Amino acid sequence: MSFSDSDSSSYGGEYKNFRQISRERLLHEMLRSAKSGDSKSTWKVLIMDKLTVKIMSYACKMADITQEGVSLVEDIYRRRQPLPSMDAIYFIQPTKENVVMFLSDMSGKAPLYKKAYVFFSSPISRELVTYIKKDTSVLSRIGALREMNLEYFTIDSQGFVTDHERALEELFGDEEDSRSGDACLNVMATRIATVFASLKEFPYVRYRAAKSLDVTTMTTFRDLIPTKLAARVWDRLTHYKQKIEHFPQTETCELLILDRSVDQIAPIIHEWTYDAICRDLLNMEGNKYVHEVPSKSGGPPEKKEVLLEEHDPVWLELRHAHIADASERLHEKMTNFISKNKAAQIQHGSRDGELSTRDLQKMVQALPQYSEQIDKLSLHVEIAGKINRIIRESGLREIGQLEQDLVFGDAGMKDVIKFLTTKEDASRENKLRLLMILAAVYPDKFDGEKGLNLMKLAKLPEDDMNAVNNMRFLGASTDSKKSSTGTFSLKFDIHKKKRSARKDRVGQEETQWQLSRFYPMIEELVEKLSKGELSKDEYPCMNDPSATFHGAPHVASTIQAPTPHSMRSRRTATWARPRNSDDGYSSDSVLRHASSDFKKMGKRIFVFIVGGATRSELRVCHKLTNKLQREIVLGSTSLDDPPQFITKLKLLTAHELSIDDLQI
Repeated sequence: MSFSDSDSSSYGGEYKNFRQISRERLLHEMLRSAKSGDSKSTWKVLIMDKLTVKIMSYACKMADITQEGVSLVEDIYRRRQPLPSMDAIYFIQPTKENVVMFLSDMSGKAPLYKKAYVFFSSPISRELVTYIKKDTSVLSRIGALREMNLEYFTIDSQGFVTDHERALEELFGDEEDSRSGDACLNVMATRIATVFASLKEFPYVRYRAAKSLDVTTMTTFRDLIPTKLAARVWDRLTHYKQKIEHFPQTETCELLILDRSVDQIAPIIHEWTYDAICRDLLNMEGNKYVHEVPSKSGGPPEKKEVLLEEHDPVWLELRHAHIADASERLHEKMTNFISKNKAAQIQHGSRDGELSTRDLQKMVQALPQYSEQIDKLSLHVEIAGKINRIIRESGLREIGQLEQDLVFGDAGMKDVIKFLTTKEDASRENKLRLLMILAAVYPDKFDGEKGLNLMKLAKLPEDDMNAVNNMRFLGASTDSKKSSTGTFSLKFDIHKKKRSARKDRVGQEETQWQLSRFYPMIEELVEKLSKGELSKDEYPCMNDPSATFHGAPHVASTIQAPTPHSMRSRRTATWARPRNSDDGYSSDSVLRHASSDFKKMGKRIFVFIVGGATRSELRVCHKLTNKLQREIVLGSTSLDDPPQFITKLKLLTAHELSIDDLQI
């Protein structure tokens, strides 16, 4: 089974990002390659299973697929109409069930299709290849039988998931089942390895080592998750080295494997950037946002579904901006549009005083000739307005400030108790999230009766207490685990009156926007990895590289090295910089980086988090890509917003329940 070569490593030719390479492989290497010279019809049928249809839909649009000659997309498990004059492309997982269905389609005297081009999403076993070869009637009808090695969902230009929504429950639950855990890790490793097969990259594989308190402490399956996963990924990569044509024989990039215990706070804390806060507060279904638009017939408003994704230039520019900054920029854009439009100016002139963004939006909507230009802008004005209204009505700024003060050691138990007693109208979810952050910083405050008393004070049900208690399953902390006396994992210097999960750095300027102080732990880890400063004891390497590779910094960095034993350090958020700064997120900066900087990129860095990644971690990967001039790709078992993550935490001890039964 050959594997056609494409120039997709970090070197040579025009630089393409992670999603672009994945998309082009599916469209060109798979769909386009199935165009045979002897076929009278250029149109094909594309047949997929439940997983591969998702792989395709994350990477490509239907229009892309049609352009490559596909006129019909079918589910392999549905009854299908025979089309004996057409060729079929099968993009399927290499399972026995799928192979049986394919052979059933193409065998006998009346096959469903003229010729079959079969592409497997991951390596197929020898047994299944032998099984296919046994059916001689099918062999002459097979135009291609190949391994695509592409079995992941490209959720972002620099992000992917392996579709393990229940990884947290299967791997970190209170009843350890090593057999199902191993099976989960095996599939995960196969899918991660296909990322490197697709990009023709061979990584140094680093992983977070298991930590135990002392030699007498038993290491659990949970402690060894990154170690086990790294070993399995390494095994599949060495197989690819021997099997795939033009696969690199020396290391071309770096992979860091972590699990959710590396940062318990990032999935829970309120993240104030536009993308994250949309998902957190607006009950969106995936990328789908439903809003009301004026009826063209003059009737009541109509509901319209829109997708917030990279094809929307306004979304692309603002998604990583602080919500306050995004709101300001939207107002500026509306004002600029009005000032450049004569018809709008006439309407504007008939009014007195300063116009609000909402007034501007209504005015522009009344100009049908500009509807295409303004639709996106108008949509985001509405979304930002709705978010700001929710923040105001729910008192979220005060909650957000307390969360960040807790994380940075500027607030403690007394502040939380004061909040719970004076802000009884705070929502159940916000109180729960506050207590979970408290539990991460002050684990001993939740021992025995203390935790129950806090939950009573917050008036939260027992169901919510499970979410707090289950944080203990996200095990190992960093340096200071030995200094702890509590049952939770994030342990700190017990002599301090107020503890912190992150520390401010000396000499950093104050941020322009409130609540932009928090940063995810992976920001620090990726920077250390890039500079060759990541501890080899805490993060060993499967390849055991020479000291020269990790010893020399890849790029010069102005970040000050953290002081010994500090767990986190203050970063200045990108939205805190002056408007004309090169923050990587303003529209000018986005265009500039897209056009030039990718051409001079260094080696890629991949970070994989078992147990779910967060929007803030994805944002950090984009930020560091611009800063380090290395494409940072984030992978995970799933991408979770806070409500989803909390529900999954509850499931760690709720074996009789399903995700649908638990609401927060």
